Amino acid sequence: MYSPKIIYEDNHIIGVNKRSSELVQGDKTGDASLQDTIRLWLKEKYSKPGNVYLGVIHRLDRPVSGVVLFAKTSKALSRMNKLFKSGSVKKVYWAITGKRPSEESGTLVHFLKKNQDQNKSYVCANTVKGSKESILNYRIIHEFNNYYLLEIELITGRHHQIRCQLAASGCPVLGDLKYGFPRSIDGGGIGLHSRQLSFKHPVSLEEVVITADPVGHILWETYLKSQR
Repeated sequence: MYSPKIIYEDNHIIGVNKRSSELVQGDKTGDASLQDTIRLWLKEKYSKPGNVYLGVIHRLDRPVSGVVLFAKTSKALSRMNKLFKSGSVKKVYWAITGKRPSEESGTLVHFLKKNQDQNKSYVCANTVKGSKESILNYRIIHEFNNYYLLEIELITGRHHQIRCQLAASGCPVLGDLKYGFPRSIDGGGIGLHSRQLSFKHPVSLEEVVITADPVGHILWETYLKSQR
């Protein structure tokens, strides 16, 4: 059986380094989800009888990799949901683009609206019904040949926010055909990775920092090797 990449676990929450092809939660495709996989993994690891509780705290798009959190208790789920909703979780992403941003670092602010039928978000005016202000901070942390690695702090949490905002700024994410990158990459993923989540533990209140290394593309490997 496939074993998920567990990068954090205690009695209340579990953190996983999601692969770019994995669904966090089941959908209309009927494909196996990470939630189901981890539930089975917990059942076998701890020899638990009956159903195993595992709540989805947040989600990543299927082609995005990186840190995903699940709750092992309903109390942890409720408290973590409040932390995410209040903006008390610091979210850091890495994104690879084929074009260089106009500035070394900066803040992107757009109003985005989701098209439910297309499962895609668009930049629009703040006066459009349903539009939501979307904010992220970025900085260039590495340059490859013809590619750029950005570190992003996500201030708001909108649908496809990083993908849409970078594309609107002329820098679509590597492999992201939906938002204008001209070519796909092997495996069907995109160059976007949830690098780190930081928050106060929902029960102990201690500071927790969970970090995940990206895998699956030569540019990720090249950068990580350069930092060793």
